Amino acid sequence: MAYLLGLDIGTSGVKGILISVEGEIITTKTEGYPLSTPNAGWAEQNPEDWWEATKKCIREIIEESNINTGEIAGISFSGQMHSSVFLDEEMEVIRPAILWSDTRTSKQCQEIYDRAGGLESLIGYVSNPALEGFTAPKILWLRENEPENFKKVNLVLLPKDYIRYKLTGEIYTEVSDGAGTLLMDVEQKDWSAGLLEKLDIDREILPPVVDAIEITGRITEAVAAETGLKAGTPVVAGGADNACGAVGSGIIKEGRVMVSIGSSGVVLAQAGKPVADEKGRIHLFNHALPDSWYMMGVMLSAGMSFSWLKESLYNNSLDYDFLNQLADEVEPGSEGLIFLPYLYGERTPHADANARGVFFGISGKHKQGHFIRSVMEGVTFGLRDSLELIKEQGVEINEIRAIGGGAKSKIWQQILADIFGQEISLLNVEEGPAFGAALIAGVGVGAYDSFAEAESKMIKVVKKIAPEEEDIDRYNRLYRLYRGLYTSLKDNFKELAEIYS
Repeated sequence: MAYLLGLDIGTSGVKGILISVEGEIITTKTEGYPLSTPNAGWAEQNPEDWWEATKKCIREIIEESNINTGEIAGISFSGQMHSSVFLDEEMEVIRPAILWSDTRTSKQCQEIYDRAGGLESLIGYVSNPALEGFTAPKILWLRENEPENFKKVNLVLLPKDYIRYKLTGEIYTEVSDGAGTLLMDVEQKDWSAGLLEKLDIDREILPPVVDAIEITGRITEAVAAETGLKAGTPVVAGGADNACGAVGSGIIKEGRVMVSIGSSGVVLAQAGKPVADEKGRIHLFNHALPDSWYMMGVMLSAGMSFSWLKESLYNNSLDYDFLNQLADEVEPGSEGLIFLPYLYGERTPHADANARGVFFGISGKHKQGHFIRSVMEGVTFGLRDSLELIKEQGVEINEIRAIGGGAKSKIWQQILADIFGQEISLLNVEEGPAFGAALIAGVGVGAYDSFAEAESKMIKVVKKIAPEEEDIDRYNRLYRLYRGLYTSLKDNFKELAEIYS
């Protein structure tokens, strides 16, 4: 029997999954670590916490599965995108990693636009707009605010690439994660010499770029002694968390779309060619599949909006099953109550940190169930924003696969189908990016001839949710109203932010 190990270096913890190459999930483990917020809008972590949690996770997986570790054919990684690890000449961490969710770099984002020559020129270099979470503005922030630390910088790595270095002693990144730094030419799959020159960033501080399925090293003797892994086990490059989530959901050919309702919301579609949105409203990144790309929209408060409703409005007095039951008793459209899910600003399609949540159309007839259902509908309208942008880029959508906690709700499944006006597919496996990383390991070491073979062994559509035809027209009309609300309120959001700045 041969096995594959996938590790996801996430924001709240590392998740590991061990699978057999024949399609059996053997065991999963998660080890958490803390998040530091030393100032408002800051988000940092200690990379050594990732490393200690990774070792513990591996040890526990080996102990619980009771396998011969010599039968682990390959290991690979998923990792939180954009977060920066600054290393000195001794490969020691200089300061805590600045995470993807950190918003301190607004000034540096504007500086990037100024230096690059505006949005259109920046899109030409790296296919994406400048956002606070990306890696490039973090490098500029360090140079401008911590010059003594910046002088020490010998290398900048992404989280999973740092952990791979600790396991193997080898330094790499791969295309899907590199694409999220705002420093990589997404079309050419290498660092953008033009933008690096504009930003005065030395290419030498960036690691070599390889494909996601390339073997990038092997487990060292020292790591084997600490973890129980076998020395010499091949380690495959891996992918960014969203790319790995796509692989784990079978988004490996054009026409398929992944919709994920986790804390945030993601709509992701594979693209056979790199076509960037000239307005920068939707991301274009490299996929984990060789010579493939994906378009992605991200909304900041998807399942988080539902959690906020439960915790803040209802003080956790109602459980999720009862919330779903109340929502199911309300007719589609929530009798005219519309929710804008911008609790913490928005990323796609507005990229507006000032945007805020709104309940629109409240009347005396609205009860608990209306508010609950309107939150589900408002989040789904926000996801449809990304879906429509993907369609605008010429991507034909043949199948939509729903994953994430929100997609486990039967009523939310139906709302997705009705608002999208398309059938929704549900899958047999929902282990997230770590599962996708394990499949990438399998392709990388030759356990599978292709991603298609890996999918055929591991991923099945188990249920399809058809839209209710009588509800599609009503939702289309409400969606048009929903889209106009942000436009009407945009200046008000800005004024509100200025009052409380």
